Amino acid sequence: MKAGPFPLSGDSFPIVAGPCVIESTEHVLQMAAALAQARDRLGLALIFKTSFDKANRSSAESYRGIALEEALPIFQQIRADYKLPVVTDFHTVEQAQQLQGAVDALQVPAFLCRQTDMLQAAAKTGLPVLVKKGQFLSPWDVGNIADKLRAAGGADFAIVERGTSFGYNNLVSDMRAIAIIKEQGIPVIFDASHSAQLPGERGKETGGQREYIPTVARAAVAAGCDGIFIEVHDRPEQARSDAATQWPLDRFEELMVSLLAFRKTYLETSGSA
Repeated sequence: MKAGPFPLSGDSFPIVAGPCVIESTEHVLQMAAALAQARDRLGLALIFKTSFDKANRSSAESYRGIALEEALPIFQQIRADYKLPVVTDFHTVEQAQQLQGAVDALQVPAFLCRQTDMLQAAAKTGLPVLVKKGQFLSPWDVGNIADKLRAAGGADFAIVERGTSFGYNNLVSDMRAIAIIKEQGIPVIFDASHSAQLPGERGKETGGQREYIPTVARAAVAAGCDGIFIEVHDRPEQARSDAATQWPLDRFEELMVSLLAFRKTYLETSGSA
């Protein structure tokens, strides 16, 4: 499996990072520039992630994003100016084909992870596919997702583990899931941001516990995940989506250094080096 140009094996450890949603052209380009600089300083295998549309916001009053037609040149500029591979999510079958020439990978949203038409559309583009595992899905059930992708010609895909619903307004990250999914021959990216969510906690907004992002991220690396997904914002509390769980840009490199150290220890002690 490759995520953009990066293989998910051996020493490669992709970091999928960026703001939750495009808030403006200026802001998303500033974030891309800052993350590209962090990539260069730390030698990260960085994939830039942002959404053009958040179609599953808690409230109809919430900010969703911009039109796909507006986003396409932005994605292309990020790739050209900052040499960053780009991944974004899509919400309809038609959008997969429209995104094909503008991004390096596609992401299937958690609530759509079992939608056969969505999985087939993603696979048929020939792009790598990241599938967010639904909060309602067990780790052994993702084999059915993999079968659908393979049947549609998809060869490069990974599951993004993002926690499991635990009662109301809470998620729990079961680190056994990483091993269970990998035992099925499927790479696993761990979503440290959304695993810290408290869905619907604020009524019309999703809450979260940002302070626990490093804890679950380090645990996932120690459990053998193949990469990390983390949403990053320069002013998280002012973010227009997922304000409670975006990681502060000014603390991004500090966290990455920690995770890369855990990854090195994992490779040295697991026999995977």
